[in-house]
Amino acid sequence: MVQCMIVDDEPLAQQVLERYIRQTEGLTLVTKCFNATEAFSVLHSHPVDLLFLDIKMPMISGTEFIQSLKNPPAFIFTTAYEEFALQGYELQAVDYLLKPITYERFRKSIARFLQQQYPATPSQQKDYLYIKTDGNLVRIFYRDILYAQSLKDYIKIVTPAGNYLTYLTMKSLEQLLPAEQFRRIHRSYIINMQHLDVIGRDTVTVGKTSIPVGESYKTNLKG
Repeated sequence: MVQCMIVDDEPLAQQVLERYIRQTEGLTLVTKCFNATEAFSVLHSHPVDLLFLDIKMPMISGTEFIQSLKNPPAFIFTTAYEEFALQGYELQAVDYLLKPITYERFRKSIARFLQQQYPATPSQQKDYLYIKTDGNLVRIFYRDILYAQSLKDYIKIVTPAGNYLTYLTMKSLEQLLPAEQFRRIHRSYIINMQHLDVIGRDTVTVGKTSIPVGESYKTNLKG
C-alpha cells in the first residue's frame, strides 16, 4: 500500500483529498496535517511514500518545506495558484494539481506516481485490477471481465462469477484496463474483446448479453 499524507491548511481541501485517497485502490492515508511543522514531525516518526502538499500555508510554504528536507518523499502539489507550477517541476514534483481537484485528475496523478516509482517491465505487467466494493478491495482478473456498465457515479463490472459495483468513472476505468483487450463501444459500456461473440449493426453480443454500440464508438470495434 502507498502510504499517503496530506499537508494543507484548508479543512475542505483535506476532506476532498482524503475521500479520493480512501476510494482509490492501493492508497492508504497516514495522517492529515495543517502546516509544515506538523508534517515535519510525522515524517520523523512514520514512513510516507507520497505527500499531497499545499503551497501557500502559514509560516512555511510547501515549496520551502520540500527544500528543507534532505530526503523528501515523492510529492504532489495541490494548490489554487498556477504561478508556482514551474517551481513545482523544478523541485521535481510528481504532479501539480490545481484546486478544485477532480477525482479523474487525481487518478492521473496517482498513475504518474506509480509509473515513476514502480516502472513495470513486460514480465511484470499485471493481469488484474483491484476495485473497491462494499468496503473491500477485490481483485478481478482481466480475463474474467465480460463488460463494464456505467450507472451514474458507479460502474458495474460483470463477470461470469457475479457483478461488482464500484465508485468510478468510465474514463478512469478505461485508463486502468489494457487498451489492446478492452474497448469503449458506448458512453456507458466497455467490453472485453476476448468475450465478443457477435457484432451486429448497432449492437454486439458479449456472453449472452446484447449491448448497444454508440455511433461515435463504432470505429473502436475495428482492428
